[in-house]
Amino acid sequence: MLKLKRMLLIAPTEMIRTPAFDRARALAEATGAALHIVAFDYVQALAVAGLFDHDAMAQAREGYLQVHRHWLEQQARFQAGSGVQVTSEVVWARATPAHMLEYINDYRADLVIKDAHHVPALNRAFHRPLDWLLLRDCPAPVHLVIDARHPLPLTILAAVDLSHLEDLTQGLNERILDLAATLAGACGATLHILNVSNWSVLGDAAMSVPTLSLDHSLCEAINDTQQEAFDALAERYDIAMHCRHQLTGIPHLVIEQFASRSQCDLLVLGTAYQRGLDGFIGATVESVLNRAPCSLMIAKPLPAPE
Repeated sequence: MLKLKRMLLIAPTEMIRTPAFDRARALAEATGAALHIVAFDYVQALAVAGLFDHDAMAQAREGYLQVHRHWLEQQARFQAGSGVQVTSEVVWARATPAHMLEYINDYRADLVIKDAHHVPALNRAFHRPLDWLLLRDCPAPVHLVIDARHPLPLTILAAVDLSHLEDLTQGLNERILDLAATLAGACGATLHILNVSNWSVLGDAAMSVPTLSLDHSLCEAINDTQQEAFDALAERYDIAMHCRHQLTGIPHLVIEQFASRSQCDLLVLGTAYQRGLDGFIGATVESVLNRAPCSLMIAKPLPAPE
């Protein structure tokens, strides 16, 4: 099982309490992890003013940040009311992926939590949203909170991908289940495992082969191999029989529909970013990201030994 010792909550720049605060507090209390809250704040007008009067700008900036610090400290005290170890910091910097990733790496977070930010499809066509960039480059698992009607998740769905043997070699499915099982054990949640087989295509879109064109015996062999791997994973993590689900269809559609129908509080997926034609952060994660019916948690394979 994973050890979650240090959780990092990336608070919104606006001084508003969001669902991610409640989820972070609940997870930190359940796991015993320390919780650190950081907010990135930057006012362009103050920065420009500093070009003309540096001392006055520094004083104005400090006064502005003090208000934000005081608000965030109040939230930290509220979070710590249940015995959770909580610290907070306001950083004078734009909330860009580069600044966030630098902070995450310095803090060495075991889990990064933030509110999911929905971006309209038209905007996504012209630039990559912040959440996508964090999922691509963040070394730690990322928890994108959509809602926290149950601050402590009651039902967790781990969606594994058994169509790629290289993913098994990298240990991505094990990472997904390690993370999901750790949280389920700490939260007392029900853990489900889902694999989508007999997909309309086999492999990634750029190099895909329609399954209907495959020989029947080859299809059966693929299904048998996936079933054996699925059973082995479910047994290893002691997942109850009624919580094991093998379905067919297009992966992201089946996952979304099943998570919605099962009223899951948390969907755990995996992504292994590869440059080139194999997708940006993984076709399934990209498709689910802006249509997920519940909060998401994204795991990555262990880094390759140097």
